[in-house]
Amino acid sequence: MRKRRIGILAVGLGVTLAIGLFLGVGTMPAQQEGGGDNGKEKLGHGKRAQAFIAAFNNGDAKAVAGFWTPDGDYTDQIGRKYKGRAALEKLYTKVFAEAKGAKLTIHVASIRLVTPDVAIEEGITEVTPADGGPPTAAAFTAVGGKKDGEWYFESVHDSIARPPSNAERFEDLEWLIGEWTGEETKGESARSSYAWAENKNFIVSSFATTLGGVPVVGGTQWIGWDAVDKQIRSYSFYSRGGIGEGIWTNNGKSWNIKTTAKTANGKRASAINIVTRVDADHATWQVTQLTVDGKMMPDAPAVKLKRVKIDQP
Repeated sequence: MRKRRIGILAVGLGVTLAIGLFLGVGTMPAQQEGGGDNGKEKLGHGKRAQAFIAAFNNGDAKAVAGFWTPDGDYTDQIGRKYKGRAALEKLYTKVFAEAKGAKLTIHVASIRLVTPDVAIEEGITEVTPADGGPPTAAAFTAVGGKKDGEWYFESVHDSIARPPSNAERFEDLEWLIGEWTGEETKGESARSSYAWAENKNFIVSSFATTLGGVPVVGGTQWIGWDAVDKQIRSYSFYSRGGIGEGIWTNNGKSWNIKTTAKTANGKRASAINIVTRVDADHATWQVTQLTVDGKMMPDAPAVKLKRVKIDQP
């Protein structure tokens, strides 16, 4: 029964998302287009918003369906379409029978006024069951129209809610994803891997240097988008106990990583790492301008990296 209730919530309650736009409730929009007066004042007023909330909380399917135009429609997450108030009332009757006392939270992402009487809203809603179980979420796109001074739904389309991602911030760095190995020099070699993490909000790297096949130093690095300073930043945790921070700058095919670090024995270090893409399967990595406690070290030669091919079964 629990799984069935959650499924019913996801199907029927997403249609309430756009109430935030047309009736003036929910969280404030992150983006609002159309200019002029406050969007909340243009798109609705408090009394109508409260009327909808009351109908929803009371489980009044007929009243809720009345917030659509007579031939308005709703499409759920799996593509089922309900057209007209009668069909919507039937849907909501089923929803409210299975979800008595559910509470709604609206997160409005964007509003666009096409004309003074037509608007489009996008956002996400969360619906929490009365028994305190986990909320269900749905993304929505809603088109509304103003009739006789009131806003009504013309069309609402739900889809699966996906958490926000910074993947587009890493478009020029995505080529690193995978396993890499460095050429061996005097028995010393390097290996690193890069993988997406947390809904592509981060890239996580594991790296190690080996001597004669035995790991001698390595660590883990998290690469993410700094939304305040508008840049890619990394944090490194070294196997010997040191920590480091890097700022990544794109120079076309190469990235400069300005790195500062503190070693486990209390020394300070800084360097500029230059990683250059040669082609899809080859790259170079060079450590330059290395200083340890203010003492400049000679630049190391660039290490040639090769993508490790994984055999498919």
